[in-house]
Amino acid sequence: MKPLHRLATGLGLAAALAVAATTLTIGPAGAESNGGVRVMPLGDSITEGTQVPGGYRIGLWQRLAAGGYRVDFVGSQYNGPSSLGDHDHEGHPGWRIDQIDANITGWLRTYNPHTVLLHIGTNDILQNSNVSGAPGRLSTLIDHITAAAPSAEVFVATIIPLGNAGQESAARTFNAAIPGIVQSRANAGKHVHLVDMHSVVTTAELIDGVHPTAGGYDKMAAAWYTALRSVPGSIGTAGGSSSSPPVSASASASASASASASASASPSASGGAGAACTATYAVTGQWQGGFQAAVTVTAGSAPISAWTVTWQFANGESVSQAWSATITASGAAVTARNVSYNGALGAGASAQFGFLGNSGGTPGSPALRCTAA
Repeated sequence: MKPLHRLATGLGLAAALAVAATTLTIGPAGAESNGGVRVMPLGDSITEGTQVPGGYRIGLWQRLAAGGYRVDFVGSQYNGPSSLGDHDHEGHPGWRIDQIDANITGWLRTYNPHTVLLHIGTNDILQNSNVSGAPGRLSTLIDHITAAAPSAEVFVATIIPLGNAGQESAARTFNAAIPGIVQSRANAGKHVHLVDMHSVVTTAELIDGVHPTAGGYDKMAAAWYTALRSVPGSIGTAGGSSSSPPVSASASASASASASASASASPSASGGAGAACTATYAVTGQWQGGFQAAVTVTAGSAPISAWTVTWQFANGESVSQAWSATITASGAAVTARNVSYNGALGAGASAQFGFLGNSGGTPGSPALRCTAA
């Protein structure tokens, strides 16, 4: 893919992308396996790692290894540097949702992944390929994955931003449909989880308007890692202990507040000696009957070892699924407490958690109270 500074440039690239889709289907140079939990990175050039070979898979592999998880990346493709301990993946530059869908059943039967990391839809927009139908094609793809691998944990990411303003608008429209798609499958008992990837990478972290810099890919890696850890068993166990911290529901995602989302902050309250924190709230996605929100907790001028955030819903909202926090509710009153890996924060450092909620109308932005210890 080349830099996309104007929509016309992006549309002119469609032919080149179509060629890439037909010429980059060769098999791997060699498959690697360590006998660990089989994870399939699935998508297009952003999964393959165009501009930065290996892409997010480098940082994800390194975090998994450092965390004591034994994971086996699987797929028909193979690339990346030596710092990537397992080079297998299913990322296809130039491919759209329908092209992934045409091959997915065979890949799942061949590689039998326990976990699937899906980031797809960018080329539907870049190639201007029936963009309005892209959410429907994604729904069908997810249904084919869950039908062929019903026990697999499927993590569905919103696509990262695009540098071209017109294409970015289309990306936001596409992304807005994804939480509802995921929620409907989760409600049906499918192992499908949302990862808010769009708010993780900024357009300033794109090399060519499409592909992230090394730092942007590493942010994607951190988001995948947080999501994986929040779903028990999705990446096995760490050193024989629980593979993930406890969460209040079975959903997972890595969510952070987008710049365009509304947010509200409240003064902090002190916990232990010198301990203080603040919390901000942002609605990051919305659909009929539901919404997604992200909360950012920031330590004050001194380190903290734990935090609790409380708020009161005013518009009849309720939490249905959460990640990176343990959330309890009593009527409209909600309490969110840190989990094992994000309670300790250095002075000025931040942690994030998120949730999916139910709402009969427009969700509000409640005032938050953060207490620390």
